[in-house]
Amino acid sequence: MPLRTPLYPLYEKYGAKITDFGGWELPVRFNSIKEEHEAVRTKAGLFDVSHMGEAIVEGQGAAAFLQKMLTNNPQALENGKAMYTFLCNEDGGTVDDLLVYQLNEEKYFLVLNAANTSKDINWLTTHAGPDVQIKDISSETALLALQGPKAKEILQTLTQADLEEVRPFRFLEKADIAGYRVLASRTGYTGEDGFELYCSAEDAAGLWETLMSAGSTHGLVPAGLGARDTLRFEAKLPLYGQELSDTISPLEAGMGFAVKLKDSREFIGKTALQKQKDTGIPRKLAGIEMIDKGIPRTGYIVFSTDDKEVGFVTSGTQSPTLGKNVGLVLIETEAAEIGSEVIVDVRGKNKKAKVVPVPFYKKG
Repeated sequence: MPLRTPLYPLYEKYGAKITDFGGWELPVRFNSIKEEHEAVRTKAGLFDVSHMGEAIVEGQGAAAFLQKMLTNNPQALENGKAMYTFLCNEDGGTVDDLLVYQLNEEKYFLVLNAANTSKDINWLTTHAGPDVQIKDISSETALLALQGPKAKEILQTLTQADLEEVRPFRFLEKADIAGYRVLASRTGYTGEDGFELYCSAEDAAGLWETLMSAGSTHGLVPAGLGARDTLRFEAKLPLYGQELSDTISPLEAGMGFAVKLKDSREFIGKTALQKQKDTGIPRKLAGIEMIDKGIPRTGYIVFSTDDKEVGFVTSGTQSPTLGKNVGLVLIETEAAEIGSEVIVDVRGKNKKAKVVPVPFYKKG
């Protein structure tokens, strides 16, 4: 049976075009991907991302356990603060990228990629001691993402909390949003300002309708997975399975800021990642802009100008913001110098491209 979020009954009302996403029936778009993308860049969009996984890690040993499991250092957390981090395997490959919220010193809220939820829970459980309890709360939790420059203004009309005090990667654990109890965090996956709103599954539909009504005079639109992908892509935010995988390390993906190798603590994958850094990262994630006509799609092979295979495209599209055909490529480090030319095999035809700075888009 296909998996459905608590908001599935509302999809028809809003004109959603449904697609299969890892076994989930989710909206790829409500109107057009381009219009939804533009709305998030200039006004606001509302996403149903309730397919994401959530887990609670708690107990007397929870903090020490997460220090062993995560590449970023949870000691930097405090109550009300969130962190982007990775679970890595012993080889330095990525088990998953995730968000961690500290509810208190013995209780943490984890947000996991949907396709990896079961794998992540098993990975964590395998390494946990008797002083750590891990609970999968995905089925009872819904997640709405309100993103865009108007997001705060819209949400502020529905709460007495001062959202200006909720800085990036901070959160309110028990916010009252129009009578709904919500964990409201200022994180996002679009390159814009915005809020992630975690609520009970039974409250999801009511919260969605309330937000859409409050945003009606601010240009708020429902947005699907298509726009979510083009938005995150322009901002060079990685997608697991493309920019990250069990054979692609966070360092190769350019996410070294969330890998604390200088810490005295040990974490799974640290030795391999340190060796990778010491000997030179052999390949890196870079941006390309097509010179010839063509769109660099996921999986296309990339060659140097002397016909040597140097890597592959992880993500690519025609950027709605820039109007250019661009891509993210995982290629040999020596081929990734800004301004250098590469060749992309676009359906059997060699197409020229040049390496350009990323992210393709920065807010403001």
